[in-house]
Amino acid sequence: MKKTKIKIISGWSNRGGSTVANINLCNLFNKKGLDCMFYGPHPWPSSFCKYDHIENAGVNEEGEVLIVHYAKFPGRPPASKKVLLSCHEKSLFPIKQIKKYWDNIHFVSEAQKKWHNEDGCVIPNVVSDLTNTKKKVFGVAGVIGSVDRNKQTHISIKKAIDEGFKNILIYGDITDQEYYEQYVKLYVDTGVVKLKGHEDSKQKMYDSLSCVFHSSRSETFNFIIPECKMTGTKYKGVDSANPEVENFPSEDEIFELWTKELQLS
Repeated sequence: MKKTKIKIISGWSNRGGSTVANINLCNLFNKKGLDCMFYGPHPWPSSFCKYDHIENAGVNEEGEVLIVHYAKFPGRPPASKKVLLSCHEKSLFPIKQIKKYWDNIHFVSEAQKKWHNEDGCVIPNVVSDLTNTKKKVFGVAGVIGSVDRNKQTHISIKKAIDEGFKNILIYGDITDQEYYEQYVKLYVDTGVVKLKGHEDSKQKMYDSLSCVFHSSRSETFNFIIPECKMTGTKYKGVDSANPEVENFPSEDEIFELWTKELQLS
């Protein structure tokens, strides 16, 4: 019997939370013996999973299962066995304004599904496999995520300083230069804050921190909470950054949810 091909197709595959989620999902499917490939326009994922450029996705292959993220299709590919719109965003991808080409919608949290006010399934993201290395790092605060207005990086920095931290590392790309210049640069100029940029190794990143501050205005899925728990790193966040994800399921539980939704069993 021919294996079902699972194609994760994304219009955005550069560094970021949704890309990490798609990489982890692709790896989970292949780990469980399924045939899955992640396709996107940026080369970054190629070092972390089975990946190819979006031009090589070969959409409309008989019996394929499509998981489509941050992309628009003119219509439903007729040869596909299943077409799932996988939404990791809120206002950045307003579903109601997009012509339907999918069979169902995948959301990463109940709060996100409620925000879009659309029917669909909720399957949390696969969290990266991290460990508590019993690190002995003291007095190093971290701010993780893009440097922009939504993440409110400057508020996290201020909270860390107010708690006495004199060594604060920012792990993330500057995605809003104007915001950085106005709110963050002054802290960097003092030497208290150091820009580390994006770190591919989450284990290395968490091993360098004793505490993480998180002040995001809105999150669809907060990777930082379970990652801090797994690595033994203190987490200090705001309620708006917690999208009502209290119990993070295991890989096996997430795989079971996907198997049911995609009708793979």
